Amino acid sequence: MLRFYGERFRSVEINNTFYRMPKASVLEAWAAEVPACFKFVLKASQQITHKQRLKDAVDSVSYLLEVAGALKDRLGPLLFQLPPFLRKDAPRLREFLALLPSDRRAAFEFRHQSWFDEEIFGLLRDHRAALCIAEAENDLEIPFVSTADWGYLRLRRPDYGDPELKTWGERVRQKDWKDAFIFFKHEEEGKGPQMAKRFLELAAQPG
Repeated sequence: MLRFYGERFRSVEINNTFYRMPKASVLEAWAAEVPACFKFVLKASQQITHKQRLKDAVDSVSYLLEVAGALKDRLGPLLFQLPPFLRKDAPRLREFLALLPSDRRAAFEFRHQSWFDEEIFGLLRDHRAALCIAEAENDLEIPFVSTADWGYLRLRRPDYGDPELKTWGERVRQKDWKDAFIFFKHEEEGKGPQMAKRFLELAAQPG
């Protein structure tokens, strides 16, 4: 299945790493199944984001980086999804960003409105970390702001038609990012890969 997927898409977002980190040998096996250009995005452990809430996370981050390193060149960004009850805390974010290597891409998904201001955007820019643009079935308004030369989008609604996909494609195109990681909601019905495939088809159309 992974080999089949890797022949059709260039990246995948791994969600189960939020609950439990696989052994390095498992990640090595994954890497062997996909082309050299393929990237695995790992969602950081809930230990870091929900229990420690980015605080005193030196050991947890070190472990994440050590195990994730088994993917080598196939390791893409790390996604840090913060809990919706965690409000803006610039000093906490600043200290956490300092733990991440400068050559490791990281995206941050904030789920409380208080995070979306220029102070936080500036911290992300200082570390070339991406603000995760996540569209979900709630009232959270996430500004379409660039904080790095690459982008990260999570399109989480259950269905997207061609007009919506075209709109998102145009918004991404206007950012002139070097790379854009765009993921759809993965449901049992399998709509996510279908919408991703259609998004790529529409993005490839001229004009």
